[in-house]
Order: sequence, then structure tokens, then C-alpha cells
Amino acid sequence: MQITEERKEHSVTLAVSGRLDVNASAGLEEEITKWLASPVINRLILDFSAVEYISSAGIRVLLSAQKKMKENHEMIIKNPSQFCRQVFEVTGADIFLKILYPSK
Repeated sequence: MQITEERKEHSVTLAVSGRLDVNASAGLEEEITKWLASPVINRLILDFSAVEYISSAGIRVLLSAQKKMKENHEMIIKNPSQFCRQVFEVTGADIFLKILYPSK
């Protein structure tokens, strides 16, 4: 898994690519935690368009991060790959996560 970041004023976009499995989930959790601690950032956007695979460990990281969000923070998952979309729907994670699907 690789993560690239792009910061704009009060938001940061983390473009995640590769496999978000048990080995990689700790790295994503660390990156998310870093930005949640920032007093300047209030929007975290996770671009999942290049995520090939997500395991239950990856889902756990996302749900945990969503739970840690305070009223002044927002987390958005943007453009999830078809595989991620299916996993979000099957697990019910899409009920708890704010997901922006690509427009057709």
C-alpha cells in the first residue's frame, strides 16, 4: 500500500493505492491519526480509487477513525474502487461512512 497526500487549507486528501490488508492497515491508521491531531485540518478525504483490496482490518481502521471524528471533523471516502464498494456494501460499513461514489 502507498499513500500520497495533498493538503489544501483546512483539508487533506490521502490517495491510497494497493492492498489495504492486515499488514498495511496500521500504516493507514497512523496517517489518519496524524491528521486528526492537527488543529488546522477539519476535513480528511480518502481517495480509494486505486485500492485493489480491503480486508476487515482496513474496514476496522476506517470505522475507528470515523468514531474518533469530533463535530468539527469530517472524513470522506472518495471514489472507492469497485471491490471496495462491494466490501462496504456487504459489511454494512457504507451505513456509517460518508462515501462519495464517482459520477457516471
